[in-house]
Amino acid sequence: MGAKRILVLGIGNILWADEGFGVRAVEEFHRRYAVRDNVTILDGGTQGLYLVNYLEEADRLIVFDAIDYGLEPGSLKLVRDDEVPKFTGAKKMSLHQTGFQEVLSAADLLGRCPQHLALIGCQPLDLEDWGGPLTAPVRERIEPAIAIACELLAEWGSPPSPRQVPLAEPDRLLANDIDHLHYEMRPA
Repeated sequence: MGAKRILVLGIGNILWADEGFGVRAVEEFHRRYAVRDNVTILDGGTQGLYLVNYLEEADRLIVFDAIDYGLEPGSLKLVRDDEVPKFTGAKKMSLHQTGFQEVLSAADLLGRCPQHLALIGCQPLDLEDWGGPLTAPVRERIEPAIAIACELLAEWGSPPSPRQVPLAEPDRLLANDIDHLHYEMRPA
């Protein structure tokens, strides 16, 4: 049997300030690290149930997300395996958005939920600033969140390698000027 299939997923909405933490963390992870063939990196954004197919194909899952743990803004918390579902249903930005808890439940009902789950959650400060950037306490936690993901991947036998050559523009996770640099550096 080959290496376990691992999905590294960022979820959230970059249009709502700190709600974009998961997307920005996975984007930066992808920019800085190359991964082995058994690892998939995905910007899940607000795709909701469309993510079930990706979960079905994974044996292990790492998720970056903004989670309201009731802690100090910018606090990171790693939650693993059976503890993950209780933290993933905490927030929905609209009635149309499917919570990640429902995505996990759907994959579980289909009998293909990843065997191991790891949620790297960051306590948001602001989820109300439409079009606003990540707040400083949350932005400053991207680097430590990526370090946790690297540790998990190493633990699971698939350590990432720092990129020796910068990631080419067409290989970015986000394009059309919604990547972190272009989106937050746009003229006012």
